[in-house]
Amino acid sequence: MKEYSTKDIRNVVLIGATKSGKTTLAETMLFEGKVLDRRGTVEDKNTVSDYEEIEKLNLRSIYATPVYAEFNGKKVNIIDAPGSDDFSGGAFASFKVCENGILVVNAQQGVEVGTGIFQRYASKAGLPLVIAVNQLDAEKADWEMTMTSLKENFGSKLINIQFPVATGAGFDGFVDVLTNKYYHFKDANGTREDLDIPANLAEEAEIRRQELIEKAAEYDDGLMEKFFETGELTEDEIRQGLALGIAAGECYPIFCVSAKKDIGVKRLLEFTTRVGRAPEMDETAQPALFIYKNNMEQHLGEVSFFKVMSGVVTAGVDFEDPNSQNKERFSAIYAVAGQKKEQVQSLHAGDFGCVVKLKNPKANTTLCAVGANLNYGKIEFPAPKYRCAIKAKVQQDEQKLGDALKKIAAQDPTVIVEYSKELRQTILCGNGEQHINVVKWRLNNEFGVEVELFAPKVPYRETITKVATAQYRHKKQSGGAGQFGEVHLLVCPAEGELNTKFNIDGKDTVLNVKTSESTDLDWGGKLEFYNCVVGGAIDLGFMPAILKGIKEKMNEGPLTGSYARDIRVFVYDGKMHPVDSKEIAFIIAGRNAFKEAFRNAGPKILEPIYNVEVITPAEYQGACMSDLQNRRGILGDLGADKGFSILKARVPLAELYRYSTTLSSITSGSATFTMEFADYQPVPGDVQAKLLAEYAANDTDE
Repeated sequence: MKEYSTKDIRNVVLIGATKSGKTTLAETMLFEGKVLDRRGTVEDKNTVSDYEEIEKLNLRSIYATPVYAEFNGKKVNIIDAPGSDDFSGGAFASFKVCENGILVVNAQQGVEVGTGIFQRYASKAGLPLVIAVNQLDAEKADWEMTMTSLKENFGSKLINIQFPVATGAGFDGFVDVLTNKYYHFKDANGTREDLDIPANLAEEAEIRRQELIEKAAEYDDGLMEKFFETGELTEDEIRQGLALGIAAGECYPIFCVSAKKDIGVKRLLEFTTRVGRAPEMDETAQPALFIYKNNMEQHLGEVSFFKVMSGVVTAGVDFEDPNSQNKERFSAIYAVAGQKKEQVQSLHAGDFGCVVKLKNPKANTTLCAVGANLNYGKIEFPAPKYRCAIKAKVQQDEQKLGDALKKIAAQDPTVIVEYSKELRQTILCGNGEQHINVVKWRLNNEFGVEVELFAPKVPYRETITKVATAQYRHKKQSGGAGQFGEVHLLVCPAEGELNTKFNIDGKDTVLNVKTSESTDLDWGGKLEFYNCVVGGAIDLGFMPAILKGIKEKMNEGPLTGSYARDIRVFVYDGKMHPVDSKEIAFIIAGRNAFKEAFRNAGPKILEPIYNVEVITPAEYQGACMSDLQNRRGILGDLGADKGFSILKARVPLAELYRYSTTLSSITSGSATFTMEFADYQPVPGDVQAKLLAEYAANDTDE
């Protein structure tokens, strides 16, 4: 492969719904770019980009795979991103390193939920898009339906570069109003005839061309002035205007494609090389790169995929992670076309490549020249939507499981693994059940660990709703020195202004605060501790022990063992012994007095509530609403966006296990959702009773 300067590089990500044909399009782009002599197919499991075993088994893209084509004297780096929202992390990584995007739309389906999802993701990332309407050769292809759905989503920003002469089995060409040509295809290998536009299509072509010229003129004052004077723009001027409009997100050109039959793919590449944005990077600066993806490959080991962010990267140069100061040396660098890796001497700013067997091969990492201290930030991935508990089927494999999960999470930052001390479980989080099932498959097939996945415990919280008092005496004699400590305390909710007037043992009492301490708890909420002991009933030196005992019990709440929060504790009396009073005695007395008072203070269990937003085709709105209500969800605002219904609800986390799977089932896979922690709220009475009963049998506290 020849060496390409920054100005001759184009980086493009293919996005769209599942089965829109992105992988087939990538394959055909490589064929047109002379990287392939023969095209593979998804069905035959021999495409360049879907080369992982799990992708072949599922006949779909799981990972975002970089490939490239050499075309028109340019190198076009292409990332084939998965179409499922479960694997959207690959698209987010691609947005970080690509200056251009092609939104692939299935002409049989029009704009699908997945189309809208990835378009919104790209828009939020500021990624310019062109639209490739694919599968126009399919039996059920419907150009008018597809255009109607596109207009509902993109409105006046759409502009037709091309329109088909016919669709379905007879699709063999299209009119291109930019070049003023009719392109006819004689076979399924891209053999193209460049012809004059037929007379019966000339009128429509002229209308479309004028629309195109007007749209191109909108984005440049000079072009607008010329258009007003002459009513015409040259091809290059149209491209100049479109480039500005596309980059600003104000223009979405539409292309006609059959990736399977190689119809229109060459024109899409031509447009990409002539109008697509080149990386705006300095190839004369010190070398630096950004690792956007890692992968474990059978014959190579750990492979790190990167984009050169500045300068020229060559083998044998030392790099440094500016955060950790870890040093890396690249023994060799490669250009990447899926599984095919071609060793190259150098890669310029803006180009893609890979390196193998780094010492610290973490994705989402900047490497730069030693001492340069450059940092290109992090990829912002979507919040996980699926969580489960995981453990090895064989206890002895727990360490092996931990090591494997660590490697998988390093390769895929959207896989989040954490051990919850609170729940005493390892929690595995991802973008959906399909995502988690891929992790499970990898653990079994790549790492040899059999695992169980199950519903995680819910991180409940405990608190109180009223005032209560309790006292506890800890007395223990064991031959020699004994243990003695007695604590009288009062608890109330930690809310509102501080009040020290209470009715204690039938008497109105004003507590006199001697010392106080307020703690913001790691798990949320707070503990306020007030020493109100008078007359030296408890020595001041034992107050930290009492507080420690209370915190121990709040760490494992009296009701269900969950964290307790938002409580005021007043220690107002007690007793001590001149010989037997020790710190341990007051820890135990404080803990048990708090436990008893807590249980008498109108205790409530709080559960985490999440804000859930569902985007679904309108026909499934009723089913989605019913399902949310069955999950104890409280429905909020209803809305609509470009043909889809938007449902908002507050739903307890306890009811959201495997929600993504259910939502897919009731909407035939056409809906998606997001979830975000909102707050804690009291559980209903029947739920609390059930939780208390489950915990009571296992409460072995002193």
